[in-house]
Amino acid sequence: MPAWTRWRRTMTQQQNDTNERFERGWQALAAIDGEAGTRVIDQLADIAPDFARYIVEFPFGDIYTRSGLDLRQREIATIAALAALGNATSQLKVHIEAGLNVGLSRDEIVEVLIQMAVYAGFPAALNGLFAAKEVFAARALQQAA
Repeated sequence: MPAWTRWRRTMTQQQNDTNERFERGWQALAAIDGEAGTRVIDQLADIAPDFARYIVEFPFGDIYTRSGLDLRQREIATIAALAALGNATSQLKVHIEAGLNVGLSRDEIVEVLIQMAVYAGFPAALNGLFAAKEVFAARALQQAA
């Protein structure tokens, strides 16, 4: 078989794999992050469409769809990590919303953020709690409408 035929077959398979990753990732993103996640992807479309695709394919198409942890556990880990970073408030808010979407209670999210005081410090915990307060208030307004 000529080299170009093998290459073409490999590239076609890679494109199929990429399309499957994207589709799997898009479904996971919509289920987990809902409107907040699709807004992030939409906001990237005109400046970095490849990066938007990477977000859909890798974290959501590959990682969030793995077995081993359920979505609630994954969001607990994500909320904790983002709060501990201390400089990812926008992403933290998206994932607090996602936590609520996958069944975490407000109390569970607050406890995760309080736990961050021990390992990431009081400023990180405070910033996380204030981000959660904003998300909870916005969600309450949305549900009241």
